[in-house]
Amino acid sequence: MASTAMPATKAAGPGGWRLAVLAVAGAMMLVNLWLIFAYVPTEVSMGVVQRIFYFHVPTVEIGFVAFFVVFVASIWYLVSRKPSADRLAQAAAEIGTMFLTVAIIMGAIWAKKAWGTWWIWDNKLTTTFVLWLIYAGYLMVRAYAPTRAQAARWGAIIGIISFLDVPIVYAASSILHPAETLTTEGGLEPAMRLAHWFSFFAFGVLFVYMTMLRSGQHHDEERIDELRRTTIE
Repeated sequence: MASTAMPATKAAGPGGWRLAVLAVAGAMMLVNLWLIFAYVPTEVSMGVVQRIFYFHVPTVEIGFVAFFVVFVASIWYLVSRKPSADRLAQAAAEIGTMFLTVAIIMGAIWAKKAWGTWWIWDNKLTTTFVLWLIYAGYLMVRAYAPTRAQAARWGAIIGIISFLDVPIVYAASSILHPAETLTTEGGLEPAMRLAHWFSFFAFGVLFVYMTMLRSGQHHDEERIDELRRTTIE
C-alpha cells in the first residue's frame, strides 16, 4: 500500500505547481481583457482595431523570450547532456513558435486596416516570417530525427544558431512599431503603456504554464518509450 502511494504523491507535485501557475495566468488574462476592452481609450485614427496591438506586440515579445529560453537550454544540454534541458528547449520552441504564429496573424489583421493589405514584404515582416520558418524547421528536424538522442543533439545545435536571427528581427522593427498608437509627443499614452506591459506579463505567465505543461508531456513520452523498450526486451 505504501509503495503505491509514494509515486502518486511525487506525481502530484509538478501538477500542483502547474495548476497554481494556470490560476495566476487565468486571473491575469481576465484583468488583461478588461484593460484592453474597457480601460484603454479607443485610438482616434484606427478605432477598435488598434486594440489588436495589446495582443500582437506582447506575443512577439514573448516569442523572443521563448527563443532565448531555447538558446540557453540548448547550451545547457550540450554542456550537461541532461534530458530536462532538452525537454525545456523543445517545449519552449513549440510554445514560442505558437506565439509567433499568433503575432503574425494579428499583424496581418492590423495591416489590412492600417495599410489596406494583409502583407507587405518590408524588412520587419520579412525577417519575422523568416524567424518563424527557422523555428518551424527546428521542430521538423526534431520530429524526423532517427533517434531521440540525435533529435536532442541536432535540436540543440539548431536552437543555438537559430537565435542569431532574433536580434536581426528586433533591429528591423522597433518593438512598439505601430505609429498609430503614438501620441504627438512620440510615446504611448499612460493607459496604453500600462495595458501593453500588463499584457506582456500576462502572456509571460501563460508561456511559463504552457512550457511547464509541454515539458511534462515530453517527460511522460520518454517514460512511455522506456517502458515499451523494457517490455519488448
